[in-house]
Amino acid sequence: MTDVTSARAARAAAIREAGGVARAVAAGLLPPTADLTLSEATVLGLVEQDVRRFVVTLGHGSTDLGEVLRVYEQEGVVRSYPVRNEVEGAHAATALRWTTGEKAAVVTSIGPGALQALAASLVAASDGVGVWHLYADTTTEAEGANMQQLPGRQQEQFLRLASCMGDAYTLHTPRALPEALRRGLNTVDHPHRPGPFFLLLPMNMQPAVMAGFNLATLPTGAPPRMSVGGDAAAHEAAARLLMDADRVVVKVGGGARDAGPVLDRFLALVDGFAVTSPLVSGVLPYAHPRNMTIGGSKGSISGNYAMEKADLLVAVGTRAVCQSDMSRTGYPCVEHVVNINTDVDAALHYNRTLPLVGDATATLSALVDQLEAMGARPKDLTSEWARECTAAWEAWVAYKQQRYASPVLHDETWGREVLTQPAAVALVARLARERGFVTYFDAGDVQANGFQVVEDERPGTTVTETGASYMGFASSAVLATALSASPFYAVAMTGDGSFTMNPQILIDGVQHGARGCVVLFDNRRQGAISSLQRSQYGVDYATSDQVDVDYVAWANAVTGCQGLHGGFSVDDLTAAFDKAAGYDGLSLIHVPVYFGDDPLGGFEAFGRWNVGPWVEATQALRQKIGL
Repeated sequence: MTDVTSARAARAAAIREAGGVARAVAAGLLPPTADLTLSEATVLGLVEQDVRRFVVTLGHGSTDLGEVLRVYEQEGVVRSYPVRNEVEGAHAATALRWTTGEKAAVVTSIGPGALQALAASLVAASDGVGVWHLYADTTTEAEGANMQQLPGRQQEQFLRLASCMGDAYTLHTPRALPEALRRGLNTVDHPHRPGPFFLLLPMNMQPAVMAGFNLATLPTGAPPRMSVGGDAAAHEAAARLLMDADRVVVKVGGGARDAGPVLDRFLALVDGFAVTSPLVSGVLPYAHPRNMTIGGSKGSISGNYAMEKADLLVAVGTRAVCQSDMSRTGYPCVEHVVNINTDVDAALHYNRTLPLVGDATATLSALVDQLEAMGARPKDLTSEWARECTAAWEAWVAYKQQRYASPVLHDETWGREVLTQPAAVALVARLARERGFVTYFDAGDVQANGFQVVEDERPGTTVTETGASYMGFASSAVLATALSASPFYAVAMTGDGSFTMNPQILIDGVQHGARGCVVLFDNRRQGAISSLQRSQYGVDYATSDQVDVDYVAWANAVTGCQGLHGGFSVDDLTAAFDKAAGYDGLSLIHVPVYFGDDPLGGFEAFGRWNVGPWVEATQALRQKIGL
């Protein structure tokens, strides 16, 4: 063991014993300064922020950082999880933070690996999840082109690229590390809009020694939450708008994840009905009488009805992305908007808006107090608006039940009767919910059917990655069960296309001890796009294949992974799921599902979208509405 390695091991042992860097210094186990390489100081800074899990795909650009992790893992301070694909690693770290709140860092080499992780960071950036990304970067002394760098002569090209996705910092100067760590902490632990932070480590700077590095400069402490949005005058104005309105709809986005109890009180006071984004399924229990569930381009009968007929919109913690508000045509009758958001741009998205820039829960609580002070009292469900929304809800329930009552249809591709995707997805979602499992939904028609069928009673039961709709997220997310200090069982709902983009979970899941099940719904195509093509042009094109794949054999080819066939009936799939749930490890269930024109075989779209041949009409409606 070299002197450098021995010194690292001694520092790591002291940190393990004390429980942190500052604690080790305070206890006299570490001196207040140390001679540290940039790599080791980076690891110490992340440990001090409670980042102890590193999902790594190491390469020639990250060997020095890898050596530091090796020593610190040997001493029990950190743990590394090597994975076979950087996209998978980024998804797993994102799912861990999203589901449990635990932090992780993604570590890659230079060039292609960093580009893959950067692409996958779109999930964290779009859905507001704080994750550290540590990438190797080109050397700083300009000795010539570095292998695998981005082509071209511009300086710090990857910094420019990463900065398009989120906040980024290149450690060209090692002693800038404390500032870089502070910026990263403020990003990944932002209380309202966290996201990925990209720390770029030039290859020649990683082993650079910083003599007498002051350990007290390692930053801690997350930014504080914002408080109530708006002043007393704004609250009174908002309350008057709400009390004068006849048809209030409340669009609940990701910024209102924790607002369930006060949202319940608020809805009753204003006779309002909630329409939820997929990110907050369960913020109100599915059966709550004022929960119209999902709304938007895909949406639901009930959610879209409330959006279409409301005269006042309360937007709470929502970015109003294209599918969420039907390309800005989702509220054709709305005259006024009360928009609660911590982001100024989001709060002022619509015209005729009274913006309340602040925390969703605190601001809703202030509005509840103001409404009660002005004489508002909880309403029953007897108003005309309430009767209409209740009828729309009942129509939506009946619509779904009609499809569940016909769970199998004859499919031309499979040449036999197979389960429909709505029935199969709803069955697995129910079985997982009854067992307390966490369910992740992948992109495509599995995801779209998923957020239409889920019946969550609390937030966090399902994770629907709609921000980026990144194919392969769900399967990769199962690896979070192995990373977490609080064990849980995960169910990945994925399609054949999404799974084959990121199948590494079959190996990495076994390697690291993941506990979960990948349920692969196979319609031999990109079902969401095929359906969209048929809706728009009457025919699908280049979105299917004729290749038979034995997914069960594929899974069973990996020692420790259990491959199962989901069969062709509700009973078959139930039995397969029960077997997977009883297996202490990773399983894959292959479920052939229907694709075709039978309306009972899927859920239709209930709203508008500014794509394809619908563009002219959608844009014209937006201009007419003028919201």
